[in-house]
Amino acid sequence: MKKKIGLVLAAILVVLFVVGGKWAHENFSVELPKYPPVRNPVWLDQNWTTEQRDWFHHPDQGTQTFGIPYEWFMALEQPALSITAPALLCDPQYLDRYGFIPSGAGARKPELPVGFAHGAPLRNTQGAPWLNPQTNTEMTGLGLTCAACHTGRFTYQGATVLIDGAPALINLHNFQKGVFLSLLYTRNVPFRFGRFADRVLGPGAANEAKSQLRKQFDEVWSQVNAIAKADDMVKDRTVEEGYARLDALTHIGNIVFSVDLNNPANYLGYSAPVHFPRIWDAPWFAWVQYNGSIQQPMARNVGEALGVGATINLTGGKGELYTSSVQVRTLFELEQLLAGKPPNARDGFQGLNSPKWEDTHLKNILPPIDKNLAAKGAVLYNQICQGCHLSPVAKESEFWKSDRWAPPNPAGERYLDLEMIDITHIGTDPAQAEDMKNRRVAIPPSLGIASNEFGPALAPIVENTANHWYDSQQPPISEELRQKMNGYRPNGVRAPLAYKVRPLNGIWATPPYLHNGSVPTLYALLSPVEERPKNFYLGNREYDPVNVGYRIEELPGGFAFDTTKRGNSNSGHEFNDTKGKEGVIGRLLSPDERRALVEYLKTL
Repeated sequence: MKKKIGLVLAAILVVLFVVGGKWAHENFSVELPKYPPVRNPVWLDQNWTTEQRDWFHHPDQGTQTFGIPYEWFMALEQPALSITAPALLCDPQYLDRYGFIPSGAGARKPELPVGFAHGAPLRNTQGAPWLNPQTNTEMTGLGLTCAACHTGRFTYQGATVLIDGAPALINLHNFQKGVFLSLLYTRNVPFRFGRFADRVLGPGAANEAKSQLRKQFDEVWSQVNAIAKADDMVKDRTVEEGYARLDALTHIGNIVFSVDLNNPANYLGYSAPVHFPRIWDAPWFAWVQYNGSIQQPMARNVGEALGVGATINLTGGKGELYTSSVQVRTLFELEQLLAGKPPNARDGFQGLNSPKWEDTHLKNILPPIDKNLAAKGAVLYNQICQGCHLSPVAKESEFWKSDRWAPPNPAGERYLDLEMIDITHIGTDPAQAEDMKNRRVAIPPSLGIASNEFGPALAPIVENTANHWYDSQQPPISEELRQKMNGYRPNGVRAPLAYKVRPLNGIWATPPYLHNGSVPTLYALLSPVEERPKNFYLGNREYDPVNVGYRIEELPGGFAFDTTKRGNSNSGHEFNDTKGKEGVIGRLLSPDERRALVEYLKTL
């Protein structure tokens, strides 16, 4: 009977593709750009060893992003309907089309892209080991880690340059859709489940083992399909994210308050996509996120892990509240690697360094900086940029004397309390700040959380998750070490209607620009709003060293960026002579002045 149902569903899918046209392709396939293979990638010198970089690319944070074991991921086929068996989903060249960077032959897990973690033994929803029905061996967790969203890349004249800590050029929405369709087709298209079972169980597996695998698969499908249905319910209130962007805080809220709490009413549309931020220097900021909303690094990192699928018990039942798969020690080690020793004027930032245009690895790739033009730009920077973005970050520079540096804490560490600019002054898209401030969630009394505001409700959940881990260790983590792991900062959360201004070192390597990625190049950012592109494509990897950004021409399978939508506005941070206009922060710059300032920004 199941086989007949599968044949019927397969036939329906084929008919949909034949007669369904655009609707069928939008819903039952994933259109992706075609890129040339990544050959001889160039990694820049950013103060990490090869071993440190490789570890950062694949640490287990306890995430189970796709709800399936590693062994299943390696066995699934690509989301395509064809007469012959499609290639595998895990093919590095195929994953590269979503923007995931191949790890290369020398990595610890060369078969997984940068940002994928081969994790600990997997547990099912009841907390029991997830076993292979044929071999009875434990299945392995698989999830995304920091590097997936914070490893940048660009190509230029045949060279591929990779940058640790820079914004990734991935399309996570498309990838989630690809995994969903791969599971859908494996479940319903004849012969696909059989091939999947052979890869997972081994050829000639017992019928009982195949039956048990089918049961496991159906349980996973019900969970994955429930999230897909929730996404569909809020589709009309969602702004497509595309390449290089994610509405991260809404994703975290939807997973924690809707999926983990089993409350569909808490599921919202993704209304405020933001550009993946660069993360060098960030461990030394007093507040992080574009709206400066989170103070403690451990709280930020636990929230990130929960948002990309780390499991947590928020409903009680047979388990203990706040038991989670979050790897707290790993999160601390990641933060330490990024931070390095406390920075100072003599040594500068000592963890992950920002990339340099004049890195020796780029000598024969990028064109040289025009020193005379950059010198003119330096004068302009001092006049119109430095007041907000601070003086250039360099050893023994004025930057280290800024009154933005807070006094040393008891551990002798100082943090940079960056200026927050009101959204009515900066004039950039307000969605990220407004939507976090306005979000409300329903919380069960069992959690003892008084506030229904998003930030104040999330803060105790991430704190209790970390504390549960601290208390469960043998011996429990000491108070002194807890303070260190928490970054010597309280679990502060706020939701100002303002955006943070950060130093611009490495800015040349972080396109597109503004917090929502709505301006493709630095030259456009320095131009009046009416001269900025209103529509352009994200997903191009070819670098534009003149305007400083990615190429923006039409790209089949790329993301068509429409700046007229709320969440996508390219307004604000404008240099213009229009008096009284919201978002104008400085005088109009001539084209020559813009070129000079762009050239100087390459030196930072």
